[in-house]
Amino acid sequence: MAETTINYASKYSDVIDERFKLSSVTTEATNNNYDFSGVNTVYVYSAELAELGDYDMSAGSNRYGTPKELGNRVQELKLSQDKAFTFTIDMRNSDDTMMTQQAAKCLQRHIDEIVVPTIDKYRLSKLSENAGITAVYDYSETASPYEHYLEIAMQLTENEVPTENRIVYMTPKFYKALRLDQLFTGTSDSAANMAQSGNLTQIDGARIKVVPSSYLPTGTNFIITHPIAMCSPVKLAEYNTHDNPPGISGWLVEGRVYYDAFVLNNKKKAIAISMASNTAETQSLEDY
Repeated sequence: MAETTINYASKYSDVIDERFKLSSVTTEATNNNYDFSGVNTVYVYSAELAELGDYDMSAGSNRYGTPKELGNRVQELKLSQDKAFTFTIDMRNSDDTMMTQQAAKCLQRHIDEIVVPTIDKYRLSKLSENAGITAVYDYSETASPYEHYLEIAMQLTENEVPTENRIVYMTPKFYKALRLDQLFTGTSDSAANMAQSGNLTQIDGARIKVVPSSYLPTGTNFIITHPIAMCSPVKLAEYNTHDNPPGISGWLVEGRVYYDAFVLNNKKKAIAISMASNTAETQSLEDY
């Protein structure tokens, strides 16, 4: 086991060189339509539909058609992600490092830099795994990223996915290609606003979330989704700081988060993913 390294202060600044961090980028893309209070599993039923036919006035019976028992399917939603972390801060180490090892700040740092990104990446991976539409984009001089986006968005509309409140999680590489696409900058509804402010926050009404490539599966260009597609309960988020617990002169910090993310079977068609041509296994637009 590697030894813990503590850099003691001789005369250093008490301001820590903090790492960059992001607020949660996926909260607005989820819903809380299902109650997991008191349980770790919820079963969701999806009902089949009867066919709409012609009413037959001449029939002696069954004028509405031949009745059949209406079936249903059930999907199990079971929480699987139970994560935890813990660390100690010795009183001497805290004092000798000019109090930069403060328990509360260290705890918040772990939430911001470990817990939040982990949940975001997990949710995005579930969107990717359950995408009902998959497409491939070839980064060539003749390819139009805007036209590629419109082709996928069209498929979502054909699937009767609401056009309002769609969200696009986009890599910096595809965002750059989109910004440089003259077809987009000259004709889209965001062109005028972008020309004035230099900001691009929407594409045809869908909100753009540019995220680090590491947040998305390898080779992903973007994911289009809608909040109706995924529920993501965080059932437990517990963080404790113990002052001078038995056996420790200082602080014991513990954190635990119990969560998951689910895409219902009938909602998969509300998710679309674009992959780079050199990494995607699919070579054409697919609608499952």
